[in-house]
Amino acid sequence: MLTRRSFLHTTGSATAVAIAAFRGDGLSRIEAAGRRVENVAASDVATDESYWREIQQGFTLDRTIINLNNGGCSPSPRVVHDAFKRYLDISNQAPVYHMWQILEPNIESVRRRLAAEFGCDPEELAITRNASEALQTAQLGIDLKPGDEVVTTNQDYGRMLTTWEQRVRRDGIRLKKISFPVPPPSMDDLATRLFGAMTPATKVLHFCHITNLTGQIFPVKKICDEARRRGVKTIVDGAHAFAQFPFKVADLGCDYYGTSLHKWLLAPIGTGFLYVRRENIAGLWPLQPAAESQTGNIRKFEEIGTHPAANHNAIAEALNFHEGIGAERKAARLRYLRDRWATRLSRQSKFTIHTSMDPAQSCAIANVQIVGVPTAKVVGRLWDKWRIIATPIVHDEFEGLRVTPNVYTTLEEIDTFSAAMENIVSTGVE
Repeated sequence: MLTRRSFLHTTGSATAVAIAAFRGDGLSRIEAAGRRVENVAASDVATDESYWREIQQGFTLDRTIINLNNGGCSPSPRVVHDAFKRYLDISNQAPVYHMWQILEPNIESVRRRLAAEFGCDPEELAITRNASEALQTAQLGIDLKPGDEVVTTNQDYGRMLTTWEQRVRRDGIRLKKISFPVPPPSMDDLATRLFGAMTPATKVLHFCHITNLTGQIFPVKKICDEARRRGVKTIVDGAHAFAQFPFKVADLGCDYYGTSLHKWLLAPIGTGFLYVRRENIAGLWPLQPAAESQTGNIRKFEEIGTHPAANHNAIAEALNFHEGIGAERKAARLRYLRDRWATRLSRQSKFTIHTSMDPAQSCAIANVQIVGVPTAKVVGRLWDKWRIIATPIVHDEFEGLRVTPNVYTTLEEIDTFSAAMENIVSTGVE
């Protein structure tokens, strides 16, 4: 007779993972899977489909579509979404009490957790609704005079460029946007281009940690160190970087950093954070006015009026999910998924990859163009025939399809995308 004891004895750790799943506890499932691979190199775990199947089961998804636009926003794991809904239910019992008196104060726990993951002091981190809000706080809050110069790139996020362009019209500052090839010849080339654009009038250097167009990673520390040497403030757009690949603020050296958490951390939609180096807090104006008594307080950047507590409180569960996988394993898997389709297509003459495959220069995000076929038509055909979602990128200097899988993406979905792209090449889109 097969008893429960003998069943566990004969099936070993794989069964432990399954039993965790029976409890319906997504975090226990991930923790059990993690114990099985705790002494395995991240590069080897990246190809372990049994491990990633456990991660995939932590999501409630519509598998009738293939979502390769996780760079926009990602679905939250079940455990995060359940926490979000639970906090909403608690808030709705009596918002003026349950939301403001019980849930809202717990933002401090979330602040501490996020600061620990980012590697900064909690008093340097403000929780925002997205990267745009975080970055615009820095962009609009820095005192600049007519004639002061801001240097950025023409591949920075459109909303951020629009913000600087408004300051040009309103405040008379100068904006200089540099160009760079995709992919660039080296990371040093990116730094050299930015340094070459700086002048004695330059007061701010604004650039992406990783671009949203092609997934190009910049040499942030090298750039920020040189800017500091020249007395120039640095604003780094980390919208796509945080929780996609491992790093700490000490690896950056920037003055300001803004990110979204509903992309790679898998937190609820409408979450992000702003990092402000401590000595810059007092001199940075908040987007919405705050009392003079808050001048040196990082919380002045959170003064946005009535807002839900559920979104930012559920960040804690997203951190648990992220840490349960591990940043190194996650990045290795994302690069593995990217390489699976990009390597296959790059071997064929009709495809141009606009992203470096050097692990130091990219991670999950890559951009591919079908030579001679308008990107908009490619996107339409992918959706109409295969129900694949990807992002069309049409820049003045290049165009292509931005492809962003995530940890829940299956190999079958990646291979379906590759086959669909090959089909478009062979049959056309007319």
